[in-house]
Amino acid sequence: MVLPIVHGAERNQRHVPPAGYREWKVYGGGPESIRYSNLDQINRGNVQKLQVAWTFDTGDAFGGSEMQSNPIIVNGVLFATTPKLRVIALDAATGRLRWAFDPNEGAKITHSVRNRGVTYWENGNDQRILFVSRHYLYALDARTGTLITRFGNSGRVDLREGLGRDPREVSISATTPGIIFRDLLIIGGLMSEDLPCPPGDIRAYDVRTGKLRWSFHTIPHPGEFGYDTWPKEAWKYIGAANNWSGMSLDEKRGLVFVPTGSAAFDFYGANRLGDNLFANSLIALKAATGERVWHFQAVKHDLWDRDFPAPPNLVTVVRDGKLVDAVAQTTKAGVVFVFERETGKPLFPMEYREVPRTDVDGEVTAPKQAFPLKPPPFARQILTENMLTQRTPEAHQAVLDQFRKIRSAGQFVPPSLAGTVVFPGFDGAAEWGGAAFDPATGLLYVNSNEMPWILRLVERPKIEGHTSGREIYLANCANCHRPDLRGSPPDFPSLVDIGKKLSEEEVSDVVREGRGRMPAFAQLSRDTMRALVQFLLSGKDTAVELQATSSPWPFGLKYTSDGYNKFLDPDGYPAVEPPWGTLNAINLDTGEIDWKIPFGEFPELVAQGVRNTGSENYGGPVVTAGGLLFIGATDHDRKFHAYDKATGKLLWETTLPAGGNATPATYEVHGRQFVVIAAGGGKSGEPSGGSYVAFVLP
Repeated sequence: MVLPIVHGAERNQRHVPPAGYREWKVYGGGPESIRYSNLDQINRGNVQKLQVAWTFDTGDAFGGSEMQSNPIIVNGVLFATTPKLRVIALDAATGRLRWAFDPNEGAKITHSVRNRGVTYWENGNDQRILFVSRHYLYALDARTGTLITRFGNSGRVDLREGLGRDPREVSISATTPGIIFRDLLIIGGLMSEDLPCPPGDIRAYDVRTGKLRWSFHTIPHPGEFGYDTWPKEAWKYIGAANNWSGMSLDEKRGLVFVPTGSAAFDFYGANRLGDNLFANSLIALKAATGERVWHFQAVKHDLWDRDFPAPPNLVTVVRDGKLVDAVAQTTKAGVVFVFERETGKPLFPMEYREVPRTDVDGEVTAPKQAFPLKPPPFARQILTENMLTQRTPEAHQAVLDQFRKIRSAGQFVPPSLAGTVVFPGFDGAAEWGGAAFDPATGLLYVNSNEMPWILRLVERPKIEGHTSGREIYLANCANCHRPDLRGSPPDFPSLVDIGKKLSEEEVSDVVREGRGRMPAFAQLSRDTMRALVQFLLSGKDTAVELQATSSPWPFGLKYTSDGYNKFLDPDGYPAVEPPWGTLNAINLDTGEIDWKIPFGEFPELVAQGVRNTGSENYGGPVVTAGGLLFIGATDHDRKFHAYDKATGKLLWETTLPAGGNATPATYEVHGRQFVVIAAGGGKSGEPSGGSYVAFVLP
């Protein structure tokens, strides 16, 4: 075990606990996204007595499905989503179903549909639930679950519209709930990792009518700030630079803090040379108008899929004996950036260092990138030969042989045709579950993955003149679903035997319309589409002649990647020595790590006497005034845990019906404190589930 378990001491109460924070009416606990509760009925002294209060089985689980929803609780009613993206309202005290809304309109759901929750808005008797399914934003009556038909077009808004592209040729959705400012719903979007892809505009809709009130272009148009960081025509064809992970709101200042991801295509940017503002940025906008106040770009000209993965935490830190309002942003790279909230001034030292240059034809990497000097990284930053797994001699030799053929030299080593190690990997260190912040102690809690991945560029087949179904697949689909069609489940599902799940018409519809992170390929000609679908369904490699009007696709990029590939040993375990997952407490006053522990286990390794390895983990923590840190998240052991927030000592745990890959919520009903979590599983090949489980003291 590389990681020593370091426990912090009980810390003095240096911060004044905030007023309120006794409800959970907003995704992440509140608009500040600190995942904190002042409830303390459940505490260090009695948490070991927790028992199941109720379980609600959605009945929607299927192979590969997930539940990432962080429920919200309003006036004793719990609102959440199911694996098939139905919205449900439960009695928060008993788990009894009050109503359910199904947006699927009879469509067959065979793929994992991710959703992290819903948004609530009220004005007197007008109480609404807003959520996104596919490319539609819906408004429901919170009391009945019926559509509010005066919102948008008969109760819904088409998010494909208003992006400056043909709505029929773009794919967009949203997995993370938007945030409310007065009568505005501010929301980002989920879109493709490759072209064609719409731009990641940040948009504010009127909660009452569904009308678009403002839009911020993350890929600037001519005359807008940042336009000169892209090629002149890029705003017409480049996509993404989107907010898929959610945002945070300072209601008093009227500022919304928006983290963004990379531009499409992720790994080769010859058609987007430049720094590419506002991709990979934290942007402070005026919530009422969308006007930029300040921004920070963490990665210039991203080639590593280094999205900001979670809403930033609006925190308070001590500087020179005074409390300072700040914003803390966790990253996939395993570092935390901390800024003064109003100005964007860094509150810890940061430097720009020269980074390696690319040797890939047509690419130009940024010469320097940002490195925060404090806090220290909460995940390892480089994979070296002496860090490779020693789990068995055979495993070590296998990964050593592979390691010596690829590049590994730390952060910002460019993608290559030989293969480049990305560590922490594409799924982070920090991920979408987000961090929790304790205003009473100044500690930021973040769970982290330590999985290496291998990024390899390959030439993209040219689609022109005579081609075939297989070549069309390799040019358009293989970077996500791999050349062998096996994908990287569950993010990019296997297409092997797809004909056993979907009909020819259904496959064609998905290819034409897109779905979530998959782009829409409506531009493919009928013959080209038919050849691709036949290849997917039967492996038949039908020849096709492109029409003279067909353009190179997509946009003439020379390279793509060979898929999303974890660096694993022959038995499927990470190629690096443990810990494979950690739980960290970071002191934002001093910039030091207060404690760090391995997080997660593999039951089959535990049976062999191998414990505390850590594991991949998805879903965030909740910290309470009762001295506790609640978190599920671990992929393989299905555990739900309660730790002492001061030391990281495990105080209680239980086994869920399926993995708790979601952020829990805590709330009070009838004088009793509950803790609830979605048990959806489905990660890393583990079984799927579809239950919400709530816990309470006897």
